[in-house]
Amino acid sequence: MAKANSGMFYYWEDYYTEYDAIFGGKWYFRMSWYRVVGLALIGLMLFSMAYRLIRGLGPATNLNDHWPWGLWIAFDDLCGIALAAGGFFTVFVAHILNLKPYKYIARASLITAWFGYIVVSLGVLMDLGRWYNFWRPFVSWGYHSWLFVVLLCVVAYQGVMTFQFGHIFFERVNAPRLKEIFDKILPVIFVAGLVIALLHQSALGNLYIAMVDRQHPLWWSMLIGVFFFLSAVFVAPAMCVIEGILASKAYKTDFRHEVPLLEPLLKVSLCVMVVYLIVRLIDLAARGHFLAIFEGSVPSGLFLLEIFLGIIVPIILIARRKTRKSVPGMVTAAALIVGGVMLNRMNVVFTSMYQDMGGSYFPHAIEFSISIGLVTLCIMAYCFFVENFKVMPEEHEHHHEEHHAEEHGGQLELQPAHH
Repeated sequence: MAKANSGMFYYWEDYYTEYDAIFGGKWYFRMSWYRVVGLALIGLMLFSMAYRLIRGLGPATNLNDHWPWGLWIAFDDLCGIALAAGGFFTVFVAHILNLKPYKYIARASLITAWFGYIVVSLGVLMDLGRWYNFWRPFVSWGYHSWLFVVLLCVVAYQGVMTFQFGHIFFERVNAPRLKEIFDKILPVIFVAGLVIALLHQSALGNLYIAMVDRQHPLWWSMLIGVFFFLSAVFVAPAMCVIEGILASKAYKTDFRHEVPLLEPLLKVSLCVMVVYLIVRLIDLAARGHFLAIFEGSVPSGLFLLEIFLGIIVPIILIARRKTRKSVPGMVTAAALIVGGVMLNRMNVVFTSMYQDMGGSYFPHAIEFSISIGLVTLCIMAYCFFVENFKVMPEEHEHHHEEHHAEEHGGQLELQPAHH
C-alpha cells in the first residue's frame, strides 16, 4: 500500500513538473473585495444576456421603431472602438517606428484593445434582433454597405490582435514551434493590424453619412469619417495615460516613471486635436452652419461642452510644459480627452438625432447591466493577464514575489517600480 501511494506521489509530482515546464508554473488571480464585486457584476451580466437572448429585444430593452440603436451601440460599440485605439497607436509607435521604450506600453494597450473588441463584439451580438443569424454576413457579403465594412474590419482586426497576443502568450507557454511561427509573422501582423484599424475607425463615422436627413448639422458631415479617425488618434495617448495611472494604483507602482514616455505621446494628441478643431470649424463654416453653435439649443449646448471640455481645455493644458510634465496635469488632460470623445460618440448617436427620430428612449436596466458587466469583464480579464503574462514586467514580477513570500509565511513590501 505504501509502495502504491509512493508511486502515486511520484506520478503527481511528475505531472506537476511537466505542467510547470509547459505553462511556466501556476496561474494566479488575486482576490479582493473589489474583485468579488466585479465577479458579481459579471454574473448579473450573464443572467441579463441569457434573458435578452431568450426573451428578445422587446422585454429586455427600451429600443423601439424610433430608436433602433441605443446604449449598446453608443457606449459598448462606438465608445469602445474609439477607446481601444491605443492598441493600433502604440503598435505604430513601438513597432513601426521601432521606438523600443514603448514596447511594454504597446503590450498593455494591446491587451486593453483586444478585450475592448471582445466587448464590442458581444455588444453587437446583444443588439441583433435575430442574434442566431449572426453568421449570415460572413457568407452573404454586402459589398455596398458601410455596416458590412465595419463588421468585416472589426472581425479582421480582432483576429489580427489575437495573432499579436500569440507572441506574448507563447513567451510563457512552452511551445517553441508556435512561438517561432508567431515571431516570424509578427511584422506582417503589425502592419495588417494598423491598416485595418485605420479603415474601420473612419468607417464607423461613414455609417452616419446616410443620416443626412436625420442628423443635426453640427455633427453630420461628409467628413465625419475623418473626424472619427482623428479623434481615435488623439484619444489613444490619453487612454495610455488613464491605463497607466489605474495600473499604477492597482499594482502599487510609481506612475511618475511613466511620465517621460507618455509626455511625447500627449504632444501628438495636442497636434492632432488642433488639426481636428480647425478642420471641424472650417467644415461647419463651409456648410453654412457655423452660427448653429450659438443657437442656444440643447444640441448647441452639448456641442460646446464637447468642444470646450474635450478639445480646447486639454489643448491648453498639454500646451503648458509644466502642466504636461506633472502627473495631475497629465491625468486631468487625458481624462478630459477621453470624456470628450465619449461625449462626441453619444452626441452622434443620441443628441444629433433626437429631434428628427421622434419618440423617446432611456436604457432598460438589462441594457445597463450588460454594459456595466462587459466593462467589468474587460477590467478583470486585463488584471488576470497582467498578473500571469509579461504585459507589464514590474507588476508581473511583484505579483510572483508577493506570492512567493506568502508561500513561505513572510511579508513582502512592494517598492515602486523603475523603468
